[in-house]
Amino acid sequence: MSLWHSYRSLSPRTRLLLGLGTLTWAGIGLALTEPMERRFGLVPTEEDRERLPRIVTVDRGSDDGR
Repeated sequence: MSLWHSYRSLSPRTRLLLGLGTLTWAGIGLALTEPMERRFGLVPTEEDRERLPRIVTVDRGSDDGR
């Protein structure tokens, strides 16, 4: 039995609760990630940011005839 078939065989209420639980878990993760990074000292310093490769964007414009 596939995972999709197993999921579809659950009652609608159970699927709803599973979806809401997943959304809640994701929301908690998003809300707590930044404070936990600060608490454990995982915020990048200016030195760390300087060591990142530079990204250069090129504006191609629309006047090239295309």
